[in-house]
Amino acid sequence: MTEILKKLKFDQNNLIPAIVQDEKTNEVLMMAWMNAESLQLTLASGFATYFSRSRNTIWKKGESSGHFQEVVSISADCDFDCILLKVKQVGVACHTGKKSCFFNQI
Repeated sequence: MTEILKKLKFDQNNLIPAIVQDEKTNEVLMMAWMNAESLQLTLASGFATYFSRSRNTIWKKGESSGHFQEVVSISADCDFDCILLKVKQVGVACHTGKKSCFFNQI
């Protein structure tokens, strides 16, 4: 695992996109950003922790809402510039109260 962590390609802001997927249904729940610290916190705790670009701070999913994400697995894509978290979602994933953030049909 350490070798894969070393291969991750964070962007110019030291962030990497994280796609979050329900581990049972494979539904895409949300997309968030992680920095090295939030990724390490996620690995250490087993619960998804992200970096908020708008607030410029780390936040643990569910800390205020109670809608936690227990991480089942984390994978990197083939280019190591995006990661995929498979989670057990407690409650809803979207801050709007929807199950998934992807509900706006185009």
